[in-house]
Amino acid sequence: MPLRRFLALTLLAILPATAPAAAPKGKAADAAPAYAATVPPPTLAGVRYGPHERHVLDFWRAPSATPTPLAFVIHGGGWRGGEKERVDRFVDVPALLKAGISVVSINYRLIRHAEAEGVIPPVRAPLQDAARALQFVRSQAAAWNLDRVRIGAAGGSAGACSSLWLAYSPDLADPRSGDPVARESTRLFCAAVIGAQTTLDPRQMQEWTPNSRYGGHAFGVGAFPDFLAARARLLPWIAEFSPYALVSADDPPVYLSYGAPPALGQEQKDPTHTANFGVKLQERCAAAGVPCELVYPGAPGVKHADPTAYLIATLKAP
Repeated sequence: MPLRRFLALTLLAILPATAPAAAPKGKAADAAPAYAATVPPPTLAGVRYGPHERHVLDFWRAPSATPTPLAFVIHGGGWRGGEKERVDRFVDVPALLKAGISVVSINYRLIRHAEAEGVIPPVRAPLQDAARALQFVRSQAAAWNLDRVRIGAAGGSAGACSSLWLAYSPDLADPRSGDPVARESTRLFCAAVIGAQTTLDPRQMQEWTPNSRYGGHAFGVGAFPDFLAARARLLPWIAEFSPYALVSADDPPVYLSYGAPPALGQEQKDPTHTANFGVKLQERCAAAGVPCELVYPGAPGVKHADPTAYLIATLKAP
């Protein structure tokens, strides 16, 4: 599939979804999500990594006599919706398995769950869930025949932002914890993402893309003007959860793909998934000496056609 069509279809698939309403009393709930026909049945389905109903993941084991790398997939949906069954929108599961790379796709608490639980800021819940799921997977490395080091995150939109947060955050492992899962590392070998928001700072968003409108919900703030007005108060959280703010020289390489070329300082048709995010993160990574491959239609020097190709090349490199 041509790169332009692949990215356009993928970005359509990861636009934030409206949270489904609860089924009325006495009526059947919506049917459970299903994987696309191209995705083989998971080796293990509905594996729990925590106490919440959304703390579940599915695992595909690549056949191998030796431990395999892992693609760790975080679905998109604006942290407001989405399901692990969207995995095919972010990576090609059969191609990864054929290359000897196992796959995990996770669910996590959404913003509405965080708000119901009083999590402050709300974005803390989906991000910490992603970290916990990664730690849980590492704790299963021996049982699931996984290489504990070669784990690459993937996802789209909010799932891409979560992946980059994991890539750039300091290790969240607690070596003194009585919980063996909490002692596991949260560091990644790489990340390959689609339509990522690379900053959660509203001032940066507005400077890069004047018609920005995304992100306030992550911090419990409403419309974008309110997000800007609250920025000074939110700066400690922005520093903790914004990928751009966390980049340092010891971070892993990343791959960023977008569906349209960048135009810094200009309004964008899709400001939430603009390649302007990618340009600025690539600049930040270059200053820190961290590899960052940026792909969009017409981008120069493209080495990998899509996230799956990047994951295979990077996770299977000697």
